[in-house]
Amino acid sequence: MTVTAEIDITRPVGRKLVRDLENKRCVKMSYPVVGRTERSYSHAEVWKMGEDILNEVFGTTDIKFD
Repeated sequence: MTVTAEIDITRPVGRKLVRDLENKRCVKMSYPVVGRTERSYSHAEVWKMGEDILNEVFGTTDIKFD
């Protein structure tokens, strides 16, 4: 049998419960990722972002990584 519980870790009592449960072999902890979206960039997109940042910092449009 499996039990799922939500523990509020923003409060001291919740953090203590999590610390106590983490040391048990029969407990499996999972932490949800909230508000984060996975995005992967292509090689060309990364270099383009680098060009844009450097051009903005130095006030030019001449920097190109070709």
